[in-house]
Amino acid sequence: MKLENAHAVITGAGSGIGAAIALKFAAAGVTVSLMGRRHEKLLDTAALFSEGQKSACVVCDVTDHSSVESAFADATRHFGPIDILVNCAGAAPTNPFHKISIDQWKSIIDVNLHGVFSCTSQVINTMRERKSGRIINIASTSALKGYAYVSAYTTAKHGVLGLTRSLALETAKHGITVNAICPGFTDTDIIRDSVAKIVETTERTEEQALKQFVSSNPQGRLITPEEIAETTVWLCMDGSGSITGQAISVSGGEVM
Repeated sequence: MKLENAHAVITGAGSGIGAAIALKFAAAGVTVSLMGRRHEKLLDTAALFSEGQKSACVVCDVTDHSSVESAFADATRHFGPIDILVNCAGAAPTNPFHKISIDQWKSIIDVNLHGVFSCTSQVINTMRERKSGRIINIASTSALKGYAYVSAYTTAKHGVLGLTRSLALETAKHGITVNAICPGFTDTDIIRDSVAKIVETTERTEEQALKQFVSSNPQGRLITPEEIAETTVWLCMDGSGSITGQAISVSGGEVM
């Protein structure tokens, strides 16, 4: 795997972790197909690329398999076969289990788990044929432990980790690695939305609400998207070829 001129697809690339990964790959010479539901957000990420860094914005709803098929076909037409897939699209709404409707449950599973299957299915055969590929699933510490009020999200992320491990075994002799990165609470819109909901529904201040998330990290802080991006790029370097089927916790020591 050579990063320079490799073609990477990153879902959820319009903001947060996905955008940070896209920028880090571009800086390493990777050609990047940015995927997400909102074209304007993808353009915002693309605008941060330096001159000469190659990218394309491809609208994709990972919960709609026909949209996924069309998006990956477009990405391949733009830049050729896909060498790296980063499944980063996700959502983590909070709700106690007894208040989750069946539609909400299905929606969270669709974006966080079914979306990973749908996107991975678009690249796996070509990677097997070429005997080369990197698949990185942005999971969560929720793939490694339970959290209250995000039961659907936790269920989906446990599923992502199971898929990661099974697919790693199936592809181990085909030059493909499959890994999961499991971030702790990260400084993204998901956390900001959660903090806002806590403030709205309780008597806590924004500072008190944020402290709830920071307190679980032994380092006493939120993870940065850039830290996750660094780990993602590292998993695609030549020296990482023997790392597959792993759940890499980027959480300041919260999960060991």
